[in-house]
Amino acid sequence: MKHFIQAGRSVLFAICLSVSAQIVIAQEIDILLKGGHVIDAKNKISAKMDVAVSNGKILKVAPNIAAEGAKKVVDVSGMYVSPGLIDIHTHVFTGPNPGFGHGSSSVKPDDFTFRAGITTVVDAGTSGYKTFPLFKEQIIDRSRTRVLAYLNAFAPGMVGTAAEQEDMKALEIEKADETIKKYSDNIVGVKIGHYSGKDWKPFDAAASLAHANNRPLFVECHITEFSLEDQLNHMKAGDILTHAYENVSERMPVVDENGKVRQFVLDARKKGILFDVGHGGVGFWFNQAVPSVKQGLAPDTFGTDMHHNSVNSGMKDMLNLMSKYLNMGMQTEDIIQRASWGAATAIKRPDLGNLSVEAVADIAVIKVLDGKFGFLDAGGFKLEGNQKFQAEMTIRAGRIVWDLNGMAGVPWSKDLK
Repeated sequence: MKHFIQAGRSVLFAICLSVSAQIVIAQEIDILLKGGHVIDAKNKISAKMDVAVSNGKILKVAPNIAAEGAKKVVDVSGMYVSPGLIDIHTHVFTGPNPGFGHGSSSVKPDDFTFRAGITTVVDAGTSGYKTFPLFKEQIIDRSRTRVLAYLNAFAPGMVGTAAEQEDMKALEIEKADETIKKYSDNIVGVKIGHYSGKDWKPFDAAASLAHANNRPLFVECHITEFSLEDQLNHMKAGDILTHAYENVSERMPVVDENGKVRQFVLDARKKGILFDVGHGGVGFWFNQAVPSVKQGLAPDTFGTDMHHNSVNSGMKDMLNLMSKYLNMGMQTEDIIQRASWGAATAIKRPDLGNLSVEAVADIAVIKVLDGKFGFLDAGGFKLEGNQKFQAEMTIRAGRIVWDLNGMAGVPWSKDLK
């Protein structure tokens, strides 16, 4: 009898497996990307694979997925297929005010993201606890791009005058903490920056707030009274220093006058502090970036500091920034990994930046162009290069939102009516 029971269980298990397999097979493929080189660092994939999308999620990543029954098949041979790129430094709290917070210096995310393969952005402290609900209502909830945020340590964020933004009375940490907990799905860190005082209280309070909520501290520039070394000493592993390769008077650059990356900067990297580009209008210089790459201080993330000035100056977009590093000698795979899974882990969102089965289908299809190109830094200096990234297609939550050359389109004919 025991053998009969065991045999019955085996048959039942086999039937369940068969039914499960049939359900997966029967699941309709909405989009099938065929023949591309998949780069998915989380799942340790760097190979020619197909990617199947169904109901807004990743259905399967494998070689030679059958195209029969797929609603749309797109040939992406010769291109890279990456998780949607994540820009961890932007300003997207648009509005009628001058400046960044609810202002005209910020940009609407959907206008600039998809054309660069970006599916997620993080707003860099443009809102504080007082202004975050408005930011969420007007921008986060209305954008097709996934918009996350670092909460500014100061209550108004970047709204109002500099004096209002830095008012110590606006450092209401308990209320900021309540805001992070209430909007935990949207707020991924705490930002400190644009502070001209000599009191370490705002910096340390922001750090404590971030770490108490298991989030990184995001340190921008414009903290003029504190040295770079002191700032790094007040940071912990996982915290993020942005504008890492700037060369401006308000903060000591990471590379010294002899072209060497400063030892305390390399020590900070070993400690686990992350270095973000934060290109912006003035935050990126080749005389800092080039020697840094050669000496082991390549960026962990490719935040753009996207705003209405930077998109029309040397920065342009995230892929242009990534192209600069491609022509500095970084490998394509390394760059794409840092722009996707590296960014996701930096903001502690392991649900993003990968192509795992059942993950949201955020995908960038990227081509590397060969030719003669020029790239600008914040000082107007030019780097010549022979390769450039271009976003051919962007998929957000299973929907094609950017198709540069109509790869998913139906061929037109004059006979069609």
